[in-house]
Amino acid sequence: MDEASIKLQISTLPNLPGVYQYYDKDDKLLYVGKAKNLKKRVASYFTKQHDNARTRLLVKRIKRVKHIVVATETDALLLENNLIKKYQPKYNVMLKDDKTYPWLCIKKERFPRVFSTRKLIKDGSEYFGPYTNMRTVHTLLDLIKGLYPLRTCNYHLSEEKIKAGKYKVCLEYHLGNCLGPCEDKYSEEAYNENIEAIRNIIKGNFKESLQGFKKQMKEHAKALHFEDAQRIKEKIDVLENYQAKSTVVNPKINNVDVFSIISDESYAYVNYLQISFGSIIRSHTLEIKKKLDEKDKELLELAVIELRQRFHSICKEIYVPFPIQTEEGIKVHVPKLGDKKKILELSTRNAKYFRMERFKQAKIVDPDRHEKRIMAQMKKDLRLSEEPRHIECFDNSNIQGSHPVAACVVFRNGKPSKKEYRKFNIKTVEGPDDYASMEEVVYRRYKRLQEEKQPLPQLIIIDGGKGQLSSALKSLEKLDLRGKIAVVGIAKRLEELFYPDDPIPLYLDKKSETLKIIQQLRNEAHRFGISFHRDKRSKEALDSALESIPGIGEKTVVALLKHFKSAKRVREAGFDELEKVVGASRAKKIVTLFQ
Repeated sequence: MDEASIKLQISTLPNLPGVYQYYDKDDKLLYVGKAKNLKKRVASYFTKQHDNARTRLLVKRIKRVKHIVVATETDALLLENNLIKKYQPKYNVMLKDDKTYPWLCIKKERFPRVFSTRKLIKDGSEYFGPYTNMRTVHTLLDLIKGLYPLRTCNYHLSEEKIKAGKYKVCLEYHLGNCLGPCEDKYSEEAYNENIEAIRNIIKGNFKESLQGFKKQMKEHAKALHFEDAQRIKEKIDVLENYQAKSTVVNPKINNVDVFSIISDESYAYVNYLQISFGSIIRSHTLEIKKKLDEKDKELLELAVIELRQRFHSICKEIYVPFPIQTEEGIKVHVPKLGDKKKILELSTRNAKYFRMERFKQAKIVDPDRHEKRIMAQMKKDLRLSEEPRHIECFDNSNIQGSHPVAACVVFRNGKPSKKEYRKFNIKTVEGPDDYASMEEVVYRRYKRLQEEKQPLPQLIIIDGGKGQLSSALKSLEKLDLRGKIAVVGIAKRLEELFYPDDPIPLYLDKKSETLKIIQQLRNEAHRFGISFHRDKRSKEALDSALESIPGIGEKTVVALLKHFKSAKRVREAGFDELEKVVGASRAKKIVTLFQ
């Protein structure tokens, strides 16, 4: 890929936290990095002058940029760590396995211990984390030990050995830090209740514990023990800002393939996350061009097989957004809650961002494809019989009942065609009457198109509710066009779309491109109508003001407007400009009037 292609890829990156990956011309991974803002970080490699020769060489070799979007900067840090260890890219520092992030472990044993560790042992123990800040780990352990007396010894506390009196209580018991389960002074049931409470604290459910700390802090402050109060306040601050779980790494999610799908009329996008030993090691999004009206279910079934074969996956479990049929022996799971659901949501998020980038790139490189997709989507969303390549939108403007005017704006292929915009002075209606005004301008517009044998639009949008829509339909009936052109009314308050003979409005997704184009049409019609209304009032005010000056007649006013194009420009014009149009004498009178 050339430099233009790299710039195109960067221009469509999201302004979100995540991990970026650089590949060379042979599709070999060169570098993995994390970013608070992917777009800014990646762009900085190609816009800055680098002092480091190694960095300059890296930038020269980059031919493709991939990325994975995550929820937080911490997640980006953890995911970067995983990917560097897995693939060991040439331009990354080497991360050794003994330099891993710490975890909190609840050991699988009778009377479980709770401690920090950097090694994950598959013995059924529970691991929480990883944590990027050791201070958080120490604070949690201090909190746990302060609230719940747990053993710290590594004795094998089997029921038989305890009954045989094999162990004796240690100093921790005498200090009050342990309640002596080794001598059967503390029941297993009560101990396990404490472990359950600790499990909730580690997961972030520490409301009661925080209340206890705040109570202690107040007691210390009341007793004027300010150092102790400050120490507890620091713990409270850390815990309140503590984020317990990461969507990037979870040891419970082990050797699983995760798939999600996003689709539109023409394409589907399937994201694949590969999770090995509790960590994301791969993210890939597959673009599928639809041939017919394939459903998401059948597309996902095909994509799952293709992606698993392509990346030689041997995982026996997959997470998907809905049930699908796949290879025999593969367990299909549809997550509903918790970490499994979060990892599926992360996959869906990456599919969405990939789709958005493809749209942006297509808009730049292949505008025809972009237009076809938009038109197909509008046809589907608005329940039309054909694509609305030519849309016209009408709006009335009669502020305070004066100078009633209307505007018609034209969009072609989803974009404004400003040379085709039309203004209307209301001729047959006395006073402010939106319904009658709408009836008049719609009739005049399409009567003229018929007489001039001009092509009619596929969709007419009326800015207003049922009343304005009914008025427009009357005109179309008179012209024998009702049923030949689709007509929709849009109510201003709730963005309701009204259809002829249908009392129930249609509500589009607030984020849909179809609604955005309709809103753009309505706003453009409103802007165009208001500006025409303003110019008309200004012109009439200017006419009367100018014509009241001795020596300024109708021909002079016409000459001024023909030259300056608007009333506002006449007011703003200087003496020299006016003199060129109407002579020195009249120019002096006009300048004097508007000073």
